[in-house]
Amino acid sequence: QTRLEESGGGSTQAGGSLKLSCVASGYTYSMYCRAWFRQAPGKEREGVANIDSGGHATYTDSVRGRFTISQDNAENILYLQMNDLKPEDAAMYYCAIRPGWWVPPTWEPLKISDYEYWGQGTQVTVSS
Repeated sequence: QTRLEESGGGSTQAGGSLKLSCVASGYTYSMYCRAWFRQAPGKEREGVANIDSGGHATYTDSVRGRFTISQDNAENILYLQMNDLKPEDAAMYYCAIRPGWWVPPTWEPLKISDYEYWGQGTQVTVSS
């Protein structure tokens, strides 16, 4: 049974940094997309960044240059380094996996329905 568990959320002021982690267990897919989504109160869940098994990553415009997605394949851990945080980045952040897929050359909005496995989320709060 595949399981994802996020950690690293918390509170920070605008301009601060946080690093999220997502530990995956119970799956052995050789090709996949891993992604970070976020959902703010009253808003739809949106994709933020994704990375595939080959290490190719893309980002939505609002976070490009500030956030970095990375992974430790040996430990099955997905990361999201978030720098220069803004109040509009405040949300619940979720990691997700889409087995058997890859990241396109350029950013394409992520579809929630494409991702098969999800974590429970970790809260990020940013004060102005």
